[in-house]
Amino acid sequence: MIAGIGLAVGVLLGLILRPEVPLWFQPYLPIAIVAGLDALFGALRALLDGVFSDRVFVISFISNVLIAALIVFVGDQLGVGSQLSIGVVVVLTIRIFANVAAIRRRLFHG
Repeated sequence: MIAGIGLAVGVLLGLILRPEVPLWFQPYLPIAIVAGLDALFGALRALLDGVFSDRVFVISFISNVLIAALIVFVGDQLGVGSQLSIGVVVVLTIRIFANVAAIRRRLFHG
């Protein structure tokens, strides 16, 4: 319940305040969002399987975002940032779809 209230307040504040993303951070934001979604769907799958741990979720969330951003940063330094960004998004999206499929099987027994 607290997380839902926090999410609603955060969305409302974002709509009211309209914060600007710094130019240097813009290439990393979509990667961070996809990495966070991967951790979120992994946590939902673990919750449905009865093995959820809040500690594992927080560590997974932070490490997913940091590693994905680091990969893109290194790619930017090497001049291949867009290619590595696509690679990171593809890998994380595959993981998201795998978790969603497992959640669907768990919920609908099929």
